[in-house]
Amino acid sequence: MTRKFDFLVIGSGIAGISFALKAAQYGKVALLCKTTLGESNTSYAQGGIASVTYAPDSFEKHIEDTLISGDGHCNLAAVKKVVYEAPSQIQELLNWGVDFDKDENGLFDLHREGGHSEHRILHHKDNSGFEIQESLIRQVKAHSEIEVFEHYFAIEILTQHHCGQIVTHHTPNIECYGAYVLDQRTNNIHTFLGKITLLATGGIGSVYSTTTNPEIATGDGIAMVHRARGVIKDMEFVQFHPTALFHPGERPTYLITEAIRGYGAVLRTQDGKEFMQKYDERGSLAPRDIVARAIDNEMKMRGHDYVYLDVTRMNAEETKTHFPNIYKKCLELGIDITKDFIPVSPTQHYLCGGIVVDLNGKSSINQLYAAGECSCTGLHGANRLASNSLIEAIVYADAALKDALQQLNSISFNDCIPAWNDEGTSLPEEMVLITQSFREVEQIMSTYVGIVRSNLRLKRAMKRLEILYRETEHLFEKSVVSREICELRNVISVAYLIIKQAIMRKESRGLHYTVDYPERMKSEQ
Repeated sequence: MTRKFDFLVIGSGIAGISFALKAAQYGKVALLCKTTLGESNTSYAQGGIASVTYAPDSFEKHIEDTLISGDGHCNLAAVKKVVYEAPSQIQELLNWGVDFDKDENGLFDLHREGGHSEHRILHHKDNSGFEIQESLIRQVKAHSEIEVFEHYFAIEILTQHHCGQIVTHHTPNIECYGAYVLDQRTNNIHTFLGKITLLATGGIGSVYSTTTNPEIATGDGIAMVHRARGVIKDMEFVQFHPTALFHPGERPTYLITEAIRGYGAVLRTQDGKEFMQKYDERGSLAPRDIVARAIDNEMKMRGHDYVYLDVTRMNAEETKTHFPNIYKKCLELGIDITKDFIPVSPTQHYLCGGIVVDLNGKSSINQLYAAGECSCTGLHGANRLASNSLIEAIVYADAALKDALQQLNSISFNDCIPAWNDEGTSLPEEMVLITQSFREVEQIMSTYVGIVRSNLRLKRAMKRLEILYRETEHLFEKSVVSREICELRNVISVAYLIIKQAIMRKESRGLHYTVDYPERMKSEQ
């Protein structure tokens, strides 16, 4: 079946939904959800969303904090764009009913997180992303021009390649016509044509064995663009959140928001000693890359699996008020955070690289835009400043729509796209092989491509991944298409890009630290 829409939106987090809500004023919108409308990386975000709101904060301070955190690798134009446009997009969220916490005077109760010089994080308790997601979903359900497709999984984006033309990285003017999409309820593959396509497919957490991301975070958008010969960059900059709750076997790993350190919590070794002052004068409020490496080093030196986060010196009732979900979660495990230390360890959390887009959110492929974690705008540079991601997503979704509207009426649907050729046969051992290969990718990446890297580890990871790649492509050719085999292909593509681009970077910068090149390149300092 072929379906036609003015706007095809793949992904239902803050980037995808905010784009869809605004695009619905100008045409028909298809909003594809890999699972349900409510499951996205956005809904798992605890800390909040960064924006300059009150003095003594200023745009200049927010810009400087972002640049410092990005370790000399940010795109200044992208940083200024997000910081300057943040307040107007916050107002959009308020108009859509998002309820940010306020103090007794009716002013926003702003948090401060690592790397921020001022209190500028708007939040809703300690589940800000969930509040934003639910508010946007209510708006979507009230829109007749938005058709929501739950349990629809995008397999490939459509380009000239699908019309019989050979497409390479050197092909000029590659165009996107939509996507092949799997209806997981019927296992039928449909052709979705869109004049404009937005990828908002989120993160890559499932590439690693422990992550704060939901299981759906398999880097689908990045992998699809890579196969379509689009430009991908900065994949080596994988952010590990310093403080995920240490509870082996739980997936996704429960995040202990950075806001709790901004509130006053400090990091301690298992013998109760503070240690962050040894690594950075900002102590426990240093940027995430510094804190994660410090914790990793302390654990390796001592042979420990975790360190402690101590919030016991703060007022107990205030702690429970500010962080009710963290308090409840820890209490279920027998940890009263007002009296007990919280065991934490670094866990994969965010990707700073991805699909390269310009200031309008436009990718290297015509009619294809990307926003949110799957995109690389240049805002984050080599290390994301806490709570800059949600605001980046909505700012760039807004920019993408404004740019798309300038060409919408001049674009016609491409009717040369053939139906998906599904001639595979399901193999008896297919699911077992897929599951085993998934675990192997996670093990390779967590063991060799983690917080601290080396040439030897990266080359070893690439050799092992190449074997899995060949096995998986052979399996894909012979199998009936399923979400599972497609996700495996995607995580292998993403892992390959991370390793390849990590090998190419002959320095340590931000989130990419290698023992073979421990210093930053002098020419870029």
